[in-house]
Amino acid sequence: MVKKITKTNPNLIELIGNLKEKSYQEDVAIWKDVARRLERSSRRKAQVNISKINRYSDDDETILIPGKVLGSGSIDHKVNVAALGFSKSAQEKIKTAGGECLDIAEILEKNPKGSKIRIIE
Repeated sequence: MVKKITKTNPNLIELIGNLKEKSYQEDVAIWKDVARRLERSSRRKAQVNISKINRYSDDDETILIPGKVLGSGSIDHKVNVAALGFSKSAQEKIKTAGGECLDIAEILEKNPKGSKIRIIE
């Protein structure tokens, strides 16, 4: 029998609910997709290094990471990154390159339609 995994972090539960609600309100699939990715077990949650963001993003792009951003590697262009969490070194590298570190809830408020957002895992 498979045991159903339930989230215990109240902030994460609220964020997933808000993402689903915004998906229905705005009739946009991206927020539902992100909510589904956040519902996964913590073992399967995304952990993305700066080097991967640098490789797969363009200048002045908005990137969404449904997990944590780690500081391995370097970044050579301005990128706005929204994620659940950031390591200290990742935050420093993004800000040094002229980018911005955002919370997923912030990006949901700033861009309710979810336009021009790239998800990287």
